[in-house]
Amino acid sequence: MNATERSDAAPSDLAEAAVVYAYPLYEMARMRAATSPRRTESGAEAPAPQRWCNTFVHARQLLRAGGSRVVTPNHDTLYTNAWLDLGAGPLVIDVPDTAGRYYVLGLLDFYTNPFAHLGQRLTGTRARAFVIVPPGWQGELPAAFDAPGARIQAPTRWLWIIGRILVEGPHDVAAVNALQDGFKLRPLADWVAGRPPAPRLFDPACDPKAPASAAHFAAQVNAALRQNPPPAEEQAELARLAAVGIGPDAAPLTPAQAQVLQDALDTTLPRLRQAQIGRLLPSGWNQPPLIEGHFGNDHLARAQVALKYIGMLESREATYPIAWHDGRGRPLNGAHRYRLRFAPGALPPVDAFWSLTMYDARDYMLVDNPIDRYAIGDRTPGLRPDADGGLTLYLQHAPPTDAAAHANWLPAPAGDFYVCLRAYVPREALLDGRYALPALDRLDEAGAPQ
Repeated sequence: MNATERSDAAPSDLAEAAVVYAYPLYEMARMRAATSPRRTESGAEAPAPQRWCNTFVHARQLLRAGGSRVVTPNHDTLYTNAWLDLGAGPLVIDVPDTAGRYYVLGLLDFYTNPFAHLGQRLTGTRARAFVIVPPGWQGELPAAFDAPGARIQAPTRWLWIIGRILVEGPHDVAAVNALQDGFKLRPLADWVAGRPPAPRLFDPACDPKAPASAAHFAAQVNAALRQNPPPAEEQAELARLAAVGIGPDAAPLTPAQAQVLQDALDTTLPRLRQAQIGRLLPSGWNQPPLIEGHFGNDHLARAQVALKYIGMLESREATYPIAWHDGRGRPLNGAHRYRLRFAPGALPPVDAFWSLTMYDARDYMLVDNPIDRYAIGDRTPGLRPDADGGLTLYLQHAPPTDAAAHANWLPAPAGDFYVCLRAYVPREALLDGRYALPALDRLDEAGAPQ
């Protein structure tokens, strides 16, 4: 039983439960303010403090060292994102024919549930249109949306789309840019009439850089609750949080409420940051938790993911094991050399693609290196298989002198580092633990490839 289920719960318990329950709403409000565009790709400028929604924004180049504003950035895909407001009715997404190229549009509701995925795995890669309808909408739709999967029921008024399109390398960026231009977003009436996309202005009413004070937290969460009510089964739980100033109809915080909520923020957020997400395996890999399309009543897991990995796809779309240690539990460091050996027939089991990306542990960013290789995987040209058909990757700071090791080299920084294995459309064995990633072996012994 959690604190919000007890009628006699102490204010401090209720406040901590409120932080856990509501933190995803707070983080979504912050991210909307931080990432919704001030300028559309056609050049239209939003008057401050307004931003644009209902329009796609595209990352046009692969990230390199120093080129990201988010930690543990992706070097396999180009992002295509949008913030959606369904307050005026359904919106239509047109997607281009990617001719079999992997892409996914991951849809998050305002509680960070990854409730829908459009793309290769579930809806294919041909050109088609999807309609997203707001909660409770009962109108008629054109026959074009009778096709399986074409109608998407949104759980909340506001949504975040985080899209990814596979890039084969720098030479492939222009082709992906052309595909990005084929993603269109517009109101249903405009789609029916054949009118061009028309982004909408909105005021995010949030300073994304403001500290998480009780007043700021409550203001953002309560505004989000007014526009994005929780499901009916959570209404009773939410009603209990009104005692600490959290709710769609809550008045401004009293001094007592502000103090107890501030204490809860100061206590709960550090605890969430320090908590391990997933399972630490004997091999040194951290296996992420299985993310479904909805967190259900696991508000703690939802808050932890929102704090550390907001925007995660459903695990059946992608999973991201991370290694901070070698197979003997020692931190990975560029003063040493490492080997990651996949036995014959034992590459990561995926139906899309996999890659291993290197990050500097000091700033969680890509590592500058002399060969401009930030990730290595099943699409890396020139990899040399082992004599028995396996594959060995070499992770180290100095360039290997052995030719085969150099071909399979993922450059590391001089200091501490970590690696993330990205597995897109993982097979069941990778999700249920039947497939175990090999440990990173430290090569300090004589006779190892240099």
